[in-house]
Amino acid sequence: MNKKTVRICISYSLMIGLWASAFPGIRAGLESYTPEHLALFRLLIGSMALLLFAVLTQMRLPDMKDIPAILFLGVLGFALYHILLNIGEKTVNAGIASLLITTAPIFSAVLSRLFCGEHFGSSKWVGSIISLLGVACISFGTADYTHSMKGMLFILLAAFSESIYFVFQSRYIKKYGFIPFVTFTIWGATLPMLVFLPGLWGEVIHASMNSTLSVVYLGLLPTVIPYFALAYVTLLIGASEAAISLYLTPAIALVISWLWLGEIPAFISLLGGAVTVCGVCFTYLEASKIRLK
Repeated sequence: MNKKTVRICISYSLMIGLWASAFPGIRAGLESYTPEHLALFRLLIGSMALLLFAVLTQMRLPDMKDIPAILFLGVLGFALYHILLNIGEKTVNAGIASLLITTAPIFSAVLSRLFCGEHFGSSKWVGSIISLLGVACISFGTADYTHSMKGMLFILLAAFSESIYFVFQSRYIKKYGFIPFVTFTIWGATLPMLVFLPGLWGEVIHASMNSTLSVVYLGLLPTVIPYFALAYVTLLIGASEAAISLYLTPAIALVISWLWLGEIPAFISLLGGAVTVCGVCFTYLEASKIRLK
């Protein structure tokens, strides 16, 4: 296994593991914070940590001509995504939310084909279908069907918003590097979110320690590190293929929710997790065969 492959594997592990942990983290945060304040607080923490990092590394600022696009992508990939997902998770259980968010790779594949000319081969579609079936089993195993259609629509919009960010980040990653670009977009997302600043301090004062620590965790890790990892993988193999790994998120989220929130998964959910892993493995094995020919 060469160094490039090792780096991609490490990036995938960070991306999938930390994003999976965000689902129970969001649920814990929503116990004390509104969806808007949770998203703002999370982005503020991430932005402040990245500001310190930028100063220490003397990170150069983006060119003026690129700022509108960076702001636009930041709003879509962070601000809008987090608000829509938080609102959706108020009425949609974690299993269904995980299923809906995994539509992001499908949206990414279509957008990559339309705007970037990336070919999403038949093996990827087969692997995606297998993975979606696995995610559906995970959702059925939650045994909670009190979700609302409105909440489901919010989560689908969140997935679409995120997919636009995934696809159109490539150009700016190549120009600035994956760490500076993610930093710029998180800052760009935080600025318009400041409209929700009134009332945040009051929620912080009255919030439970568990909820606040969950938001701090979300801001320092899932808000920042997975996007670095995704940007790096996108730079190497393209947006649509990088996004396929997101199918694994619900399977890993099952285990983390079990450990963090004490939610014991049903057998059908565990079976669905295994099917999801098989679908992703099939996709990458077939892609590897094609690359070796």
